[in-house]
Amino acid sequence: MCLAIPASIQAIEDGGLATVDILGVTRSISVDLTPQAKVGDYVLVHAGFAIEVVDQQFAEETLDLIREFPELAADEVGTATAPMASTMVQLAAALEADGAAKADA
Repeated sequence: MCLAIPASIQAIEDGGLATVDILGVTRSISVDLTPQAKVGDYVLVHAGFAIEVVDQQFAEETLDLIREFPELAADEVGTATAPMASTMVQLAAALEADGAAKADA
């Protein structure tokens, strides 16, 4: 299972590229799959591609969870290039557990 990380679009450039902010890290991504995305929007980024435009509340809630477990997103926002499979599985479990806890409340 793979997850995408919310990012805020800072600039859209020619060639279907955008500059995004992911937890304070600036990256260049492709917005070819989300042509409706515009500056200020939040998108889910997976493997260097924006795959969906999401609302700000969803993005911020997800980013808050990632901030609680910074080691889980280190590969995505850091400089490491190692595969992220186990990290994303751990993040998925944390997100699922948080959702279950909120549903039980």
